[in-house]
Order: sequence, then structure tokens, then C-alpha cells
Amino acid sequence: MKYNLKMKNNVYENDNLKDLRDLVQLYKKKYLKLSAFEYKLKPTDKELIVKTFEDFVKDIEDFGAYMLKNNFKRVAIISPNRYEWCVSYLAATTSNIEVVPLDKSLPLNEITDLLKRSEADTIIYAKQYHEAIKSCPNKICFDEKFEDSLLYSEELEKSRKLDHTEYDNIKIDNEKMSVMIFTSGTTSISKAVMLSQKSICTVINDTKKMFYVEEGNRFLSFLPLHHVFESVITFLFGSSLGVTLIFCDGLKYFANNIKDYNITGFVCVPLVIEMIYKRIIKELEKKKKLKLVNFLRKIFRHTSIKTRRKIFKQIFDNIGPNLQSIIAGGAALDKETAQGLYDFGFDIYQGYGLTETSGAIAAENKYVKKPGSVGFPFSSSEIKIYEPDKTGEGEIIIRGDAVMLGYYKNEEATNSAIIDGWFHTGDLGRMNKKGILSVTGRKKDVIVFKNGKKVFPEELEKLINDISYVNESMVFGHIENTKLNRNSDIVLFAEIVILPENKEKYFANQTDEEIFEKVNEDIKNLVNKKIPAYKYIRKIIVSHEELIKTTTRKIKRNKELEKIKEKLEV
Repeated sequence: MKYNLKMKNNVYENDNLKDLRDLVQLYKKKYLKLSAFEYKLKPTDKELIVKTFEDFVKDIEDFGAYMLKNNFKRVAIISPNRYEWCVSYLAATTSNIEVVPLDKSLPLNEITDLLKRSEADTIIYAKQYHEAIKSCPNKICFDEKFEDSLLYSEELEKSRKLDHTEYDNIKIDNEKMSVMIFTSGTTSISKAVMLSQKSICTVINDTKKMFYVEEGNRFLSFLPLHHVFESVITFLFGSSLGVTLIFCDGLKYFANNIKDYNITGFVCVPLVIEMIYKRIIKELEKKKKLKLVNFLRKIFRHTSIKTRRKIFKQIFDNIGPNLQSIIAGGAALDKETAQGLYDFGFDIYQGYGLTETSGAIAAENKYVKKPGSVGFPFSSSEIKIYEPDKTGEGEIIIRGDAVMLGYYKNEEATNSAIIDGWFHTGDLGRMNKKGILSVTGRKKDVIVFKNGKKVFPEELEKLINDISYVNESMVFGHIENTKLNRNSDIVLFAEIVILPENKEKYFANQTDEEIFEKVNEDIKNLVNKKIPAYKYIRKIIVSHEELIKTTTRKIKRNKELEKIKEKLEV
């Protein structure tokens, strides 16, 4: 692919936002009559509810005035993605009231704990979380009135009659904490990240310089809004360009939603994007067209997007004829998937960022694209590789306005993460001579042998997951004291998950011992033969239970290891 380095990260002129009140003013200036949100109350409903930007602005300003009148200081929000979540978020932030988006998928006891740690004085929530939030002084429920809580729709109606003078005269301090987001805690207890409006608007502004999106495009909101990538990129960045946001009806409706709602783009985790690609490949295999399509891919790879979309029109018709752009975030996108979808004519871009950097701080765009990379740093972010080894690999560190203020009431963690103004991400990566960044793995997940050689679990997991019957896997190092391992060096294990539906499909009437032998043989032939000997998977564990994950589908490796300790007889 070709690189136009003159147009790498500052391509398009845009309205620079200094705070989120500027965003609401932008709605009023440009987009009032456009559709801002479309959604169903239930997946089975036939009609979509439509909210224009004019409706949205009115609800934000009215509810903001209500929050100020009631002297709210810090508001937590927890619910599935919905229009009222977005109203509450901007009503608070444009009123200088702090927001704490909480993870809707956590167990109730963890929600209770995070709510207490957040020190929020108010929570706005969906009814299924009522038992978890009782300790909060002020409670507003989106969909039901309880004895100890208010009903959102009634309070919004009350707000219609309020004077807006206080709200209209609010001056935003864009450098103080505005949003508190708890990390997913894949390796340790979650930390509360403090983000300012300056950092959030920096990411919105930088993303607008990287991508051109016409008003009237239709984005599917699939990731949970408490996730910074979804709230900042899909919601705030999308709405800043007059995009219509459509809420996904649920994972099982995802594929249908893309087609039925005429979706033009979405942000998603790689796992879902890889599912889409595998679905395309399986359909081609079923129709015995895969060889022909692979031949055409190579011929037309360097032609225009329009040409490829015409050649592979049938694929687009099956997935969604209007789908143009897919942005992968939250983890590394498989290189084969990225190349395959690009060959078919999809604009697919890998983005990179963390909660601590207010979302994306690097991405590919139409001018710079290299499968396996995360593109260029955004114009406001400086990225370096810290203490690179001989191969150029080292820790990715970041400096700029997008970086968090720190961790709430955790000075020790803040000081260990931000050193001399540089945020140490814990991610390992390389940067080539053209400035393109690649992420190679997590510093904490790297397995290091006594001789200094390193193994990235993700690399081996990709090979294992390509085996037809494997749903997912986790590679880890474990020290075994055996006759074959007298030096007590690390032995590579793989936990291989075959969920019940695949067990029934591929191993009907076979015993667990027979399944184990088949898997062990396939690991030797389909994985170990493709890699150097020091990376060989030496031991396997076959499981029929899904791996423990965060809500963004990252494996909680420490939790999973705790679960399998008994199998390792530790």
C-alpha cells in the first residue's frame, strides 16, 4: 500500500472544540434539523424512534439546568446504550458537573463497590441495577419509579419549566476532572482515570483531522458507552460531524442491524470484526467460490475502493450495502482479517488508545494504511518507544493533551504511570522509519525464558484460534519441575476452549480423552510446525467454558489462571 506522508495526521480542517459546551453550540450552529439518534425501545419493535439534534440540544440544556438547580456535583450513569445516557452525559459535562460512566456488565456487588469509590452524589440508572445503587444519596431511574428514587422522564418534564440563566452562564474549566472512568482491571484492581474536557476534546479534534465523514452518515453504536473508545469516538466525534447514531439491538441482531439500518460505519473490538470476516469466508467456502475470490483479491488489491466494491458487490450486499468504514479499537486486529476486508473494499482502520489517553491517540486513515499497524500518532500526541531492544521493540510512551490527569486518589499509581510528563502505557511496540506505530503486546503478558527469548501469547493464540473447532484460547507460561525440565524454565501451556456447540459439531460421540488426543495432535501439526522450537506449546488444557473477559472482550488472564490452578495442581 502507498503512503502519502504529507497527509498523515492533519488532513482535514475542522471546528476545534475547547470543551463540550462548544460541541453543543456546534449542534445548534450546523445540525439542528438532522437526525441525531434512531433507536427501538425493544428489538422486536417495528418503528425506530427518531431524535433530531434540536431535540437532543433541548434535552441537554433542560436537564443541565435541572442538575444545577438540584446542586449535583458528581453524577454516575449506568445502563445499556440509550439516548437518555447521552443526554445525561452532556447535560452534566456542559454544567461543570463530573460524570462517572459505570460498566453495565459488572456483577452487582462490583457496581456497588465502584459507586462507593467514585463518591458520586447522584446516580442515573436502568432499573436492573436498583439493588446495587441504594447507597447513593440521589437516584434517578430511566425506566421505573421506586420509593427511594425518581423517574427520569418525570424529572426531565419538570426541567422544561426551569430558568436557564445559571446553565447559560456556566464557564467550563476544561483542565479539571470532568469524567471519571474505571479501567477494566484485566490484571489488577481497576483504577479510576481522571479525564478533563481538554483531553477529550483534543481526541475529538485530532480524529476530525484524520478522517472525513459527511453529515448524514449512520454509525452503529455497539460497544458500551462507558467505554472511552465508544463514548469519545462513536458518540462525541460522530455527533460533532452530524452523524446519526443508531443503537444496536444486541449482539445477536448485530449483523441484521448493519443491513436493516443502512449503517455506513461503526467502531468495534477486533473479535467482532474477525467474526464478520470468518462469516464471509465460510459463506464463500460453502458456495465453493473461495479460490476464485482469493485469486481476484490479489489482482484487484491495488485498485480503487470503488472498483473493489463493484467486484465484490455480492459480499457487500450480504453484509450491508452501505457499510463503508470500520474502526477497530480496544485490541490488536488480526493482520489477515484487516488485509482481507481491505481487499474486499471495506475502509477498515486500526486505532490505538487507552482509557488513560481519552480514547484514540493513533490510527490509520485513507492515506496511511499498513495491516498489522495502528497508523500514525494523532497531531496533538507525541509517541516514543522507551528503551527499545535490538529489534526496536520497547514500551510505548505518550505525551500530550490527551493524557489523563491521573488516577483518582491514587498518587502512587499516578506517579508510576506518568514519569517526567510521559505516560507509560504498559504496551510494547515498534515505530518504523516512516513513523508508523505497531503494537506487539502487553508488557505484563510477555513470557520471558531464562535465555532472554520472548513469546507474545497473542501470536500463538492467533494460530490456535485458526483451528476450525477452537472457539478461543489462552497461552501462558508455567514452571514445571520435571525430569524434562530440570532447569525449572518456563513451559508454554495453552488453555483451548471448545464450546458445547463446537464439541457437538466436531466431536459428536467422542470421549474427553479422544478429544484431548485430537487437539494435542493438531497443536503439534497446525501450530508448532509453524513456529520456532522455543515457542512450542508443550502442554494443553481443554475446556468447554468461555474464558473470563472484560466487557470489551479482553481476556482477564490473572482471573483465568486462578481458575485453572487446580488443573495444574499448583
